[in-house]
Amino acid sequence: MLILAGIVLLHITTIILLLVATLDNAWWMTDKLSTDVWGRWVLQGNDWHYKELNLADYPEEYLQVVQATSVLACIFAILALFVFVAQLFTLGKGQRFTFSGILQMLSCLCIMIAASVYTSEFKFRQEGGFGHSYVLAWISFILTFILAVTYIVLRKKSD
Repeated sequence: MLILAGIVLLHITTIILLLVATLDNAWWMTDKLSTDVWGRWVLQGNDWHYKELNLADYPEEYLQVVQATSVLACIFAILALFVFVAQLFTLGKGQRFTFSGILQMLSCLCIMIAASVYTSEFKFRQEGGFGHSYVLAWISFILTFILAVTYIVLRKKSD
């Protein structure tokens, strides 16, 4: 029962990390700029102002890939949790949680693609560094991979 609770808690934590990585505005940070995959916040005076992303710095095709795969990673992770809970009640004893594992592996693949494309394709001309949302995307990749392997290996207890 503790293992089951740990898996569900890890899965919920992973979903939260994926959502924060996708929605928060901190993929690239400077002192006066905060950028995510949806827009850019610029500090002017004492106020932060939202601006559209400059397509010269962000090629639209790559930006759409990052946006789409980030959202898909969230969707697949949430679906995997619901399927896992459903499989707890419907799987026969001794069977594996393969479908949950496949959905989680798709989530893992999507967030890896999003973070990899963001890393390789966006050339930043200003000072700064990757923000916490970018780091959370890579942490989410690791956690979704661990969960996917766990689901694929895990068998429903036969007692």
